[in-house]
Amino acid sequence: MLECGATLLLRNYRRRCGELDLVACERGVLRIIEVRMRSDDRFGGGAASVDPGKRRRIVTTTRQLLQQRPELAKLPVRFDVAVVTPGLSRWQIEWIPHAFEAG
Repeated sequence: MLECGATLLLRNYRRRCGELDLVACERGVLRIIEVRMRSDDRFGGGAASVDPGKRRRIVTTTRQLLQQRPELAKLPVRFDVAVVTPGLSRWQIEWIPHAFEAG
């Protein structure tokens, strides 16, 4: 189980077109979670690094997952981003729910 209360289904799901960092289910919603780690915000931070090309690869890889796992295809899909940055005593996690839509 993830800290957010979701049940983790897959980690590092890789296909030729891309990779899904985390795939989880929470209350009947399939959550695709892109994890971005940045030590500083000089180049826009972790959230800014999920550009249109990265989003396109995530969506394409998600479609492949749903073709392979028809039981997951029945669920609504949500795309989240978790930005991880080092803190003084522990890691800081900024959770961005509904970060983007499959367009």
